[in-house]
Amino acid sequence: MITSAQAGPLRVSVEGINGVGKTSAAQKAAALLGARGVLLDELTDQVNDVLPSRVIAALSGTGDPFLRTGHPVVETLALLALQVRKTERLTGQHLTGVDVILEDRGVDSVAVYQAAILCSESPAAQPEQVARRILADARRWCGLPDKTLLLTGDPEVCTQRFGHRIERPLSAEDSQLITEIDRLYRVMADDDPQRYIVLDVADLSPQECAGVVHQTVTGLLEWRRHIPAMRRPSA
Repeated sequence: MITSAQAGPLRVSVEGINGVGKTSAAQKAAALLGARGVLLDELTDQVNDVLPSRVIAALSGTGDPFLRTGHPVVETLALLALQVRKTERLTGQHLTGVDVILEDRGVDSVAVYQAAILCSESPAAQPEQVARRILADARRWCGLPDKTLLLTGDPEVCTQRFGHRIERPLSAEDSQLITEIDRLYRVMADDDPQRYIVLDVADLSPQECAGVVHQTVTGLLEWRRHIPAMRRPSA
């Protein structure tokens, strides 16, 4: 929850299932923010940091679209460690004049995706509980975003877009996994309505989707700017 005592830029994560248009929206919204915003690329796109690039290359070596290597617990810990590294590197950056850090996938992605993957191999496990546990660990190690924008759409349409992007159709099992990830995202949003903002972008063009993200972020910044006055005790 954002409070007036918080210092520094507002940290906003943009989340959603593969194919919903998340990365395009985050990049375009960051461009609209200009110098007010800093974009943190998705872990799979951080080519300028050698360690994450090597870890992601190892996880994607089999060509699996969800970075599965057959060792889901190790994969989860590796991805969480990269999120911690991303946060630590950000702390050292010069952020004067920056109002918002816009993150293309953050710890919520690790929690939801890895919970779905882990539980697909352990039918007796409860994915909601696993996702909450991963988030609890992330909160201790690198904190959670101030706000998480969850972009939602039709899972079937998103799956088709994702398959087109990676130039091969997804298997029935992988399509089912995306549907489960969509469900888990919505559960997490229901769990934490103060942090999550759900944006239905199913019928929007990429430009319209970016506009909604940009408008939501600027609205959050305006709201945050007025918190001190709103909380100031009366004379």
